[in-house]
Amino acid sequence: MKLEARGIEAFLRDPGRARAVLLYGDDVGLIRERAGRLVRAVTGAADDPFRVVELERDGAGAIPAEMAALSLSGGRRVVRVRDVGDAATGSVQAALAGPGEALLVLEGPGLQTKSKLRTLIDKLADAVSIGCYPAEGRALEQTIRGVLSSLQVGVDEDALAWLTGQLGADRAVTVSEIEKLALFVGPGGRVDIAAARECVGDLAGLSLEDALFAATAGEVAAADRALELALAEGAAAVQVARAGLGHVQRLQRARAAMADGMSAAEATRAARPPVFVRRQSGFSLALTLWALPALEWAAQRFWDAERACKRTGAPDLTIARNALAGVALRAAAARRR
Repeated sequence: MKLEARGIEAFLRDPGRARAVLLYGDDVGLIRERAGRLVRAVTGAADDPFRVVELERDGAGAIPAEMAALSLSGGRRVVRVRDVGDAATGSVQAALAGPGEALLVLEGPGLQTKSKLRTLIDKLADAVSIGCYPAEGRALEQTIRGVLSSLQVGVDEDALAWLTGQLGADRAVTVSEIEKLALFVGPGGRVDIAAARECVGDLAGLSLEDALFAATAGEVAAADRALELALAEGAAAVQVARAGLGHVQRLQRARAAMADGMSAAEATRAARPPVFVRRQSGFSLALTLWALPALEWAAQRFWDAERACKRTGAPDLTIARNALAGVALRAAAARRR
């Protein structure tokens, strides 16, 4: 069943006897945060080796066996699967039809509305799906105020308005930036517009999301600069590949809407979650450059890059850079035609 927004916080504190939770949407940071909260709610820790098992996307076949296994130390177990896709639907269905009391936490960024996995979870009484989308407007303001308040820092209204326009695409990045800003002004201090621009300005202008938007718009140099800054700020190579795949999947959904008769501008305005105003022109441009078969190619390129980054000893930074550069060069070629 799909959980409504008003019930999410209570559920994250106590998932009860739910056997599976699917976290989906475009805010990867929020998905990871909520998955971590569910793990801690059940086991009391995020990394209990006896009660928590983590699987990657290509390990989904082990879900039934892990769900049926018992904890050596007692207590309920959690099986956490990262970057799950529709290919795991059969394994999830088998696990939920079988024995075991473990909680299955599925992280599915980019899953489409009519995906087989979401359809399965939504129709089961003992399974819950939760949408995780970037905060904007009043919700984003509340997040920024809340983080600053918890760190005993205030914020001026003009600074809050500016921060709201710069942050929000990924909750993990948003919280990290606000925490950095709070450290800059110190406990008991107050964030003004100068402090906000001093601490957040560079990241807001060039981030991983900027790199992805620039790449799919064919802006090769801008994509490269933004990627290097994102990596310097702590983005991991595998994160680049995952975010790239999510971005392409978002374009695929919008391009499918165009196939039903929408214009690029209409598909951009109809995108869910909404495309931020300052990124709408780039998103619309990308929709005119990328046909669905080309987007399939881009999605496969990022998926292959993610898998390659996980191999022991792999030059993961080079792999991530090459994946993004390949997409940017193809879009640039489309712009020249």
